Amino acid sequence: MKVLVIGGGPAGLMSAISSAKQGNNVIVLEKMNSCGKKLLITGKGRCNITNACEMSEFFENIPRNSKFLYSAFNNFSNTDIVNLLKQEGIETKIERGKRIFPISDESKDVLNALLSIAKKLNVNIKTNSYVTKIVTETINETNVIKGVYCNNNFIEAEKVIIATGGKSYPVTGSTGDGYELAKEIGHTVTELKPSLVPLISKGNICTKLQGLSLRNIEIKLKCNEKIVYKDFGEMLFTHFGVSGPVILSASAHLVNYKNVNELFKNNSIDLEIDLKPALDMEKLDLRILRDFSEEKNKSFKNSLDKLLPQKLIPVVVELSGIDENKKVNEITKKERENLVKILKCLKIKINGFGKIEEAIITSGGINIKEINPKTMESKLVKGLFFAGEIIDVDALTGGFNLQIAYSTGYTAGL
Repeated sequence: MKVLVIGGGPAGLMSAISSAKQGNNVIVLEKMNSCGKKLLITGKGRCNITNACEMSEFFENIPRNSKFLYSAFNNFSNTDIVNLLKQEGIETKIERGKRIFPISDESKDVLNALLSIAKKLNVNIKTNSYVTKIVTETINETNVIKGVYCNNNFIEAEKVIIATGGKSYPVTGSTGDGYELAKEIGHTVTELKPSLVPLISKGNICTKLQGLSLRNIEIKLKCNEKIVYKDFGEMLFTHFGVSGPVILSASAHLVNYKNVNELFKNNSIDLEIDLKPALDMEKLDLRILRDFSEEKNKSFKNSLDKLLPQKLIPVVVELSGIDENKKVNEITKKERENLVKILKCLKIKINGFGKIEEAIITSGGINIKEINPKTMESKLVKGLFFAGEIIDVDALTGGFNLQIAYSTGYTAGL
């Protein structure tokens, strides 16, 4: 059987491997000059292959349409991808948050392993191959795959798998082509939004703190005072807002929140940062008192060096309303209490998402109601399958999105 896979990323390569193992004649059509460009930049170039948590926990990290993935995860799990790579000599390690990386810390090793497996299975990978149209025909009132137009040439096929990715990181080839190909043959594409993306803030706090990275902080993202998401870890201030692991995960929850754009307009979304989550209000106050007692004659602005990063001090001093030149032994209990509140709840107004081109993944895609979750086959066109980010499923950071790519790809290939 002749199978065409459109897209040579992790979902496409896994589709090709899975299909070739069934004895099919598989051709991968990749429009870029090489496969897996987006895979190479995942995990900051180290490739966060998957996550070591129990498969049941995966669903907790997929805020959108997680139930759709039950069969796919059952077909091909996190253990399966680790074992598959191990057969190619790729040893792995588990890091914070149960993230799995190659021991080499080189994403190219993971990509080369997938390409090597595909080659051994005689998968024909054609780069610089741009698919512009999927051709179908009607047989007995059923819409059936006939083939595709690629580089202006018609290629006949019995099965076609679309694994073109989303719209994020277009430089890697994810420019949304797959959505258009699917729409032309009757599929519905849900609203496309950026996910795992930096958040834009209102006010000048973030601009003042641009470049500052914070570790071991706790965040709460609130909509009209209701907690949407909370997390502990690292974040980064940028010239336009906030980024970093906890912020990217927060964005994945926020993107699915009802009327989120209206909430942005009404200034109803707040980010609260607890700079000292290990200390409650009382213990933090005692800590500040101790620091002050050791430096009684210092001015307030020069007394916070042990407590905060240098760049954060002027912002905290300004927010506290305490005269920066006031001696610490003159600071009142009420002023100190206010300082503690700021350190436990540094509040920033959020009024938007970063651009979809800046997002790690795209939220939205081919409507899951039009795809058979057990096979990834289209319910509208016989012989057409979907894999990876093009489907309307997305997850938090930590290797979960790559696992979705492998699992849906493997299932489509079957």
